[in-house]
Amino acid sequence: MERKYKRLLSNTFIIGFGTFASKLIVFLLVPLYTACLSPEEYSSADIITQSANLLMPIMALGICETVFRFTLDKNINRKCVLTTGFVVILLGTAAVLVLFPILNSFEYFDGYMWLIVLYTFVANIHSLFAQYVRARGMTTLFAVQGIIGTAIVVALNILFLVVFKLSVTGYVLSTVISDIVVSLMLFRLVRLDYAIKPRYFDRWLMREMLAYSLPLIPTTIFWWIVNVSDRFMIKSMIDGTTNGLYGVAFKIPTILILLSGMFIEAWQFSAVTERDLSSRRAHSAFFGNVFDSFQALMFISAAMLISFSKIIARIMFSDAYYEAWRYMPLLIAATIASSLVTFMGSVYLVDKKSVQSFLTSAAGAVSNIILNLIMIPRLGANGAALATLISYLLVFVIRAVNTRRYIYFDIHEKKLLANAIVIGVQTVFMIFELQGWIFIQIMCVVLILLFNFMPIVRGALKVLRR
Repeated sequence: MERKYKRLLSNTFIIGFGTFASKLIVFLLVPLYTACLSPEEYSSADIITQSANLLMPIMALGICETVFRFTLDKNINRKCVLTTGFVVILLGTAAVLVLFPILNSFEYFDGYMWLIVLYTFVANIHSLFAQYVRARGMTTLFAVQGIIGTAIVVALNILFLVVFKLSVTGYVLSTVISDIVVSLMLFRLVRLDYAIKPRYFDRWLMREMLAYSLPLIPTTIFWWIVNVSDRFMIKSMIDGTTNGLYGVAFKIPTILILLSGMFIEAWQFSAVTERDLSSRRAHSAFFGNVFDSFQALMFISAAMLISFSKIIARIMFSDAYYEAWRYMPLLIAATIASSLVTFMGSVYLVDKKSVQSFLTSAAGAVSNIILNLIMIPRLGANGAALATLISYLLVFVIRAVNTRRYIYFDIHEKKLLANAIVIGVQTVFMIFELQGWIFIQIMCVVLILLFNFMPIVRGALKVLRR
């Protein structure tokens, strides 16, 4: 039993080191962005990158995540998987280029459509290579390439924003150039020229991969709706300045996304590879124990971030962005729900149930749009954050019930509910600065620590016992 925990912890540390170093550096760039870009400019840059994130699964037909999952299958030639995935991305890109004149006619994108398409294509190639490397168990290389890519982004951000004053274009091109360099590095180091050859293209495998990946396209779009559509709606229903503040506020919950992301990337590998090595009961216990430690880590981190929202904003943001702190508590709470939903989605990954992933995410997307239309006019940008939170909670409940058909594991309902109530109280007192809010923040953090400290200790002891 300890072996699987050791492997998970080892992969988490390796991936975590690369991810944490990368994201921490990007997080520390927030003062640079708020100093060099006005709220309106930051809003435009955010719209470009988020539009590209929407276009990515469409252009690649959801194939990047599929390459990761199929490469893990021992009875499939991984070179055929990579080559087939590469061909799918080229075909999807060609289709988007045909439609480019139509897409470029939308005034909403202010003539930046060429930048969106370029960003999307390069990001897809980088994701394809990185997911292939991760599936092959090259965890250290996967982590290192993330650090190198981030270092390039930092250097180019300073060069383009501070020296050349390229504003929005410089902000986006920094990431584009970084993706190109890192993709070429992976291509050379892993000798992907030996793995990507016409003779490895398999039409029948492509049909099987697309059967898995195509439901992932609307799934990704639905998650994009839940995560990002509120920014478009805030810009159209309120103004670009408020949207810029909202976008900056979301940079702080990125810390939670970082923590959950570096764990989930290691967890997905373990969840799939350990399935065939354990009995069904042992695998269910593995899921339950890991989920307990995961939710403990997320709630402790969130409680800390919420309590220090104003201080973080004062340190990280320029004066023009300081009021963004008011959106942070709800966005942090929504990020917890998002992370728990992603963990439940690992069940669908193990059993290749992409259709179930699609159906559950659809519920979140529909509810998010409806709630945004209702709440943004009444509560402003915090209405959008609340809509996102409720949508994620809905999907979590649905998945918690639905996934039990495939892997039944203990989600520790009572403790989960207690954590949610404490975070809810903490969020309300923080946003409205109700009487005694400082005392309440302290008490909430203490309660969260009492509820969750021991699961983390027990999880560590399972690994370190020997």
